[in-house]
Amino acid sequence: MTDIWSSRADAFRESPTHREGPDLDLLVEMCEPAPGVKALDVATGGGHVARRLRDEGCTVVTVDPAPGMQPDVVARAEDLPFEDGSFDVVACRIAPHHFRDIERAVAEMARVAQRLVVIEDNLFVDDEVEEAERLRDPTHVRCYSEDEWKRLLTDAGLEVERAERLERRRDVDDWLARVETPEPDAARVKELLGGRIGDGTMTFPSIVIRARQSQR
Repeated sequence: MTDIWSSRADAFRESPTHREGPDLDLLVEMCEPAPGVKALDVATGGGHVARRLRDEGCTVVTVDPAPGMQPDVVARAEDLPFEDGSFDVVACRIAPHHFRDIERAVAEMARVAQRLVVIEDNLFVDDEVEEAERLRDPTHVRCYSEDEWKRLLTDAGLEVERAERLERRRDVDDWLARVETPEPDAARVKELLGGRIGDGTMTFPSIVIRARQSQR
């Protein structure tokens, strides 16, 4: 998987839906950025969260399993090589649906966060959308509902204090091209998504959720 993501690095650095948007603005706001705040950007990808937090004066460390993403530290979300409470805030944007062990990844983010964990990801819609996601990109594991996200964070010892839903619009052809979905699979993805696509675009629900340490 790491080699696949390294080969995708430039596409994700340049992707308009990753580089900007109201969802990114909201995630940055929820991180409560300020000069002197130490932040960890988990599964940094194109580095867009890190860039924005640095613009706000934060000291940011990036981590990603793919060397091609050029993170400060190469590591999986499930195995963060940092001491407990190393960061004021831990952020992760549009990546958890790729994590093989979501419970462990969330527990690790909670462990290294002294204050806040802020996560954005696509929400579960239905089984057909999940099938389309996996066909488009075999590294996709699963999207989760809002209730599942709240349970994951609570089970990690955090207190969920804010959750906001958004709609993210995607150009379907660009979405498929970004991960080089083979044409037969791309055609099947469009068939599965069916009436959800209009004028070549599709709207996906996402959530930005903030949880705070309850015992620190």
